[in-house]
This record gives sequence, structure tokens and C-alpha cells, in this order.
Amino acid sequence: MSHDPENTLVMETTKGKVVIKLRPDLAPNHVERLKLLAREGFYDGIVFHRVIDGFMAQVGCPHGTGTGGSKHPDLAQEFNAEPHVRGVCSMARSQNPNSANSQFFIVFEDARFLDKQYTAWGQVVEGMEIVDKIKRGEPVRDPDSIVSMKVLADVA
Repeated sequence: MSHDPENTLVMETTKGKVVIKLRPDLAPNHVERLKLLAREGFYDGIVFHRVIDGFMAQVGCPHGTGTGGSKHPDLAQEFNAEPHVRGVCSMARSQNPNSANSQFFIVFEDARFLDKQYTAWGQVVEGMEIVDKIKRGEPVRDPDSIVSMKVLADVA
């Protein structure tokens, strides 16, 4: 399966490699932010701080608590009709719809109640069985983490 190198993220986790196809057609600004943060090395070493069985794995807080974001400003929402089903990647946010910054989650099983309320921006295309192995918890004790996250174009 060939991937557009500029719109593919390669996420090495403590459990293995996950490949995410970015969807600039759904959320162009969020995709740009994720690529920027990956290129800055922002996600390297960040833990999966909130992992709920049958729901999702959340990552992207520099404090590992779900309270922080990057040095960049929050993003305006780009809600879309992409269904929140297994493997979909979407932005976490506070109650303010325009508060997404760096935290995102990967859906384990259908969570259609999130549709059009969170910005879906990608899909796991390889390694969903790796995502399934991420340690559960809220918060997670001794959590798994992203070892590195890169844009495929920068790796090839």
C-alpha cells in the first residue's frame, strides 16, 4: 500500500510502529499542525495519558496529564462528517470547540457520538494491532509513550 509521504505520519511507540494517513481534505489546519509538531519533535517521549478500553487512546499532552498543549495557539475547530470508527484519529479538546492544540486520540471501537463534535484528521492504516496493546488507564500507571513521530517524507 503506497502512502503520500507528505500526508503520512510514522509513530514509533513503546509497543511498536503505527502509520497514520493524514486527511487534509477533512481538516487542513489540524493536519498542518500535526506535521509541524512532528517536525519539531514535540511528540517524542510524550505518554498516552488516558486510555479507555473499548473507546480510545489519548496522547499529546507535554505534562502527561491532559492539561497542556504546544507553544502554538489553539486551533479553530474543523468538525467534519468523518465517522469516529476504529482507527480514526481525532483531536482532543476542552469544552470550548476551538481549543484543540496538540492532544489527539485514536479510536479503538466505534464512537459515533463524537461525530461532528471533534475534528477527525486521520486514520491508522498500519499498526492498529499495536494501538490495541497500549496500556489502559485514566490516568495510566507507567504509561506507554510515543518514542518518535515523524512525517514519512522526512524519513524516506
